[in-house]
Amino acid sequence: MIRYTFLRLGLLIPTLLGVLVVTFALLIVAPGDPVQAMVGERADAETIARLRADLRLDDPLHTQFLHYAGNVVRGDLGRSYITQRPIVRDLLERFPHTLQLALAAMTFATIVGVGIGVLGAWRPGTWIDHLITLGAYGGVSFPVYWVGLVLILVFAITLRWLPPSGSGGLAYLLLPALTLGMRSVAFLARMTRASMQEILASEYVRTARAKGLPERLVVGRHALRNVLIIVVTLVGLDFGSYLTGSILTETIFSWPGVGRYVLTAIDRRDLPAVQGSILFLSAVFAFVNLGTDLLYARLDPRVTQK
Repeated sequence: MIRYTFLRLGLLIPTLLGVLVVTFALLIVAPGDPVQAMVGERADAETIARLRADLRLDDPLHTQFLHYAGNVVRGDLGRSYITQRPIVRDLLERFPHTLQLALAAMTFATIVGVGIGVLGAWRPGTWIDHLITLGAYGGVSFPVYWVGLVLILVFAITLRWLPPSGSGGLAYLLLPALTLGMRSVAFLARMTRASMQEILASEYVRTARAKGLPERLVVGRHALRNVLIIVVTLVGLDFGSYLTGSILTETIFSWPGVGRYVLTAIDRRDLPAVQGSILFLSAVFAFVNLGTDLLYARLDPRVTQK
């Protein structure tokens, strides 16, 4: 397990280095003059020259990269040209909101998705199984923004049970979490149902039933335990996506997270903030995947022997 951990850490280094190169290249591949894009056409020459000096755009390319990489290693992602604040501070203020939303969505998706997937596999061919399968296909097909708007229309505008946007308490968290986790519910239900059916038809499950074990123990202790290995992998990957891909959900519900910060930075052409945000989110996604791999190896020791 220790050797596998160090191997995964070793693979993480070139991944982060590649992300660093890509984020640095944003200023180079951006169409036109990036400084002119940030300040607009009415900015005076003094402002443009000052900003070019701050971004070190007049230095040789390798010098720019070494300076950028050195700042990143020290934890300095630059300063937002719009807010005039360190980008790290902006991200750390918003990341707890994104983390809260991701945890809520993951909890909802795991409990509901695994639960109905097990139920469908336990009662195959029944109307419940057909209803779960239909709902799973529908959940995967509906786009996130459509689900969010429908939830707002029903629960916020028509029924007036929940607030349509903002943050503050559990009531503000419910609709964004349902929207973000809906696709994962459908995907987890399909995967859990398929895996559970395969395991329930296996030899050792038939043996457990032949020994006279109650059905709830056969399903809960013998079958579900093996399905959880697959579920952990899917939930880990989805959790990384929740943390890094919640831009639409945060925008629809005006949730003050990192995704909305990125969209605002793009809209305002705040390239340093876009650079820092992409690098931060990529690092978060890479470390979440690392944690998922290590947890998977812990649950299934055969992984470390390959």
